[in-house]
Amino acid sequence: MPLMPVADALSAVLAGAEPLPEEMVALDVAHHRVLARDVAALRTQPPQAMSAMDGYAVRSADASHVAARLNVIGEVAAGRPFEKTLRAGEAVRIFTGGVIPEGADAVVIQEDTVVDGSRITMTEAAVPGLHIRPAGVDFRNGDVLLAGGTRLTDRDLSLAAGMNYPELAVRRRPKVAMLATGDELVMPGSIPGPGQIVYSNGYALRALARQEGAETIDLGIAADTIEATTQGIRRARDSGADVLITTGGASVGDHDLVKRSLEAEGVTMAFWRIAMRPGKPMMHGRLGAMRVIGLPGNPVSSYVCGLLFLVPLIRVLSGQAAIHHVREKALLGRDVAANDLREDYLRARLEVRTDGVLIATPVDHQDSSLLGNLAAARALVIRPPFAPAATAGSSCDILRLPA
Repeated sequence: MPLMPVADALSAVLAGAEPLPEEMVALDVAHHRVLARDVAALRTQPPQAMSAMDGYAVRSADASHVAARLNVIGEVAAGRPFEKTLRAGEAVRIFTGGVIPEGADAVVIQEDTVVDGSRITMTEAAVPGLHIRPAGVDFRNGDVLLAGGTRLTDRDLSLAAGMNYPELAVRRRPKVAMLATGDELVMPGSIPGPGQIVYSNGYALRALARQEGAETIDLGIAADTIEATTQGIRRARDSGADVLITTGGASVGDHDLVKRSLEAEGVTMAFWRIAMRPGKPMMHGRLGAMRVIGLPGNPVSSYVCGLLFLVPLIRVLSGQAAIHHVREKALLGRDVAANDLREDYLRARLEVRTDGVLIATPVDHQDSSLLGNLAAARALVIRPPFAPAATAGSSCDILRLPA
């Protein structure tokens, strides 16, 4: 099977994927959940004209000049409206959030008055509408203020509460199960034996998935046997996972058993090699409703493929409106060689010049096993297939890595 282009591979991963069913959740647990449908205001805010300052509600015609004197006939506090209509020569003491009395059309702040018992004298002229928040200045009943597909921010939650929603309809979180494979892997904190390495891939991948709003299931490490690998696949299916991620065992060696195990369990494979670096030995298939992505074992390959393929899939299943990574323009910080048939994703450092231009400098060693360079990188420089050599200062496309 020829190498599949990256764009075609992504299309295959996303083919047929749809947002998961909706569920109602309380506002306090809705942060970073994705709205299932548009949300319209259930009330007008503010419901009536209200004071924006502490001072006096007046008729501007009575207080249009310095030294005007008015009789104070009452008080308005937030939540306690004044029931009478303001008449000529009258004022009402008012506090921030108080409802503007009938007849008043301005607020004079307390610093612009001199108080003498129940009378005030203006030291500044009143201006119609000044220091008044009109009814509906924020929003009106029926206004659609949050669109379906929005991933809710902390400010969105405040807005939803102000719109009078105690709970919201959001998409169910995708469940992403992760299964590592390999006799050589030991857990962090262990003492590796001869030929063994400490397992690291799952920690970055699970964090990446959780950052996108998914629930994660850690299936641990499976030994390099068909039996152990198929048991892991069955556990993922039985857990109700929407996505199974395997790491390792995706190549073509005698000990790379993931593809054989997946096919033995009935997974229909869409592809198992793609034209990208790092990440050539990546697989994708379906087992019923569960989508399977087989990632390479090398940590850089695993992470880059997770970023490019798993993240958009989670976004689709979550119902997000924007699913694709945003590419930016930068200038190369050093020369790069010509590319072959594979699309390259070079780990790069980022800096901003004094004129605001981004400089992306690929790290010196791009080996897919180097965790130190991956951690130091802030972006991926994208090199299309068969791209010619490029010199420092040339334009390039980048993807920023998650912060």
